[in-house]
Order: sequence, then structure tokens, then C-alpha cells
Amino acid sequence: MLTTALGTSTQFDPSLEPPMLIAHRAFLLASAFTGAAIYVAAVEQPARLTLDDRAALTQWKPSYARGKVMQAALAAVGGALALWTWWDRGSLLWLAAGIVLLAPWPFTIFVILPTNHILETTPASAPTAETRGLLIRWGRLHLVRAALGVADHAAHAGSTEQPYSLS
Repeated sequence: MLTTALGTSTQFDPSLEPPMLIAHRAFLLASAFTGAAIYVAAVEQPARLTLDDRAALTQWKPSYARGKVMQAALAAVGGALALWTWWDRGSLLWLAAGIVLLAPWPFTIFVILPTNHILETTPASAPTAETRGLLIRWGRLHLVRAALGVADHAAHAGSTEQPYSLS
């Protein structure tokens, strides 16, 4: 019997052995990655594009600087934990989930990074004629990251060993 922070008692569930706890963490990190990517695509980017070029670039720079660290870590650790679960359990859907959650890394490096570098080196006080187009392009490319997060969740949902199953 365990006592929670609220003072209630609960039974320890021995079915949540360490490998399943790894699966829970993989799903949790994938959920955080997906939620953040969807938030950027559905809320932050459209709001940013209502600003003039100077203000939009000024807002993008610190947002990107903070977001890249968070999303990179969520994808890397969550993907690695999903692959660990696949290695332990042998479920191909966990393999798919791990690969799909790690896919934003090469996509970002080879496809998004050139746009990021131009935006990062453009002085916020002096946006160029191409700044608006680059911000729009960046937003469209970021949609792919959100789609990868959703695809990762589809792999989790299709798994017979769902990390969030109560059975």
C-alpha cells in the first residue's frame, strides 16, 4: 500500500514493471513533443504572422531558441525510450513509434535548418524583403514536425501493448 501526496492510499500495481514504465515515459515524452509542435503550428505561428515583419522576426528568435532545445530533447529521449521498449518487447509498432519520433531530427537538420540559419542571422531590427516568406516557409515546415508527432501517436494507439492501458 502506497500513500499519495494527498494522503490517500493506493495499491502498487506490479504489472507496471520497469520495462512498462519505460514505455509510459516514451509515450509521455511523445505526447509533450506532439502537443508542443501542434501548439506552435496552430497557435503561435498564426499569431506571429499577424505581426509586421520586424515584430514577427523579433518574436520568432527567442521562441525558436527556447523551443528547439525542448523539442529536440523530447524527440531524442522519447524516441530512444520507444526504441528501448521495442527492443525489450519486440512490438514493431514501438519500433515505428521510435523511428517516427526521431524523424524530426534529420528533417530539421537537412530541411528546416537552412531556413532557421537565415532567420537567425537576419537582424530583428532590419528584416529583409524575404523575411516574411521565410517565416511562412518555416511554419509550413514545422507542420511536418507536428504531423510526425501525430503519426507517432497513431503507432502508440495501434500497439497491443499500449503504455496507457489500464488492463
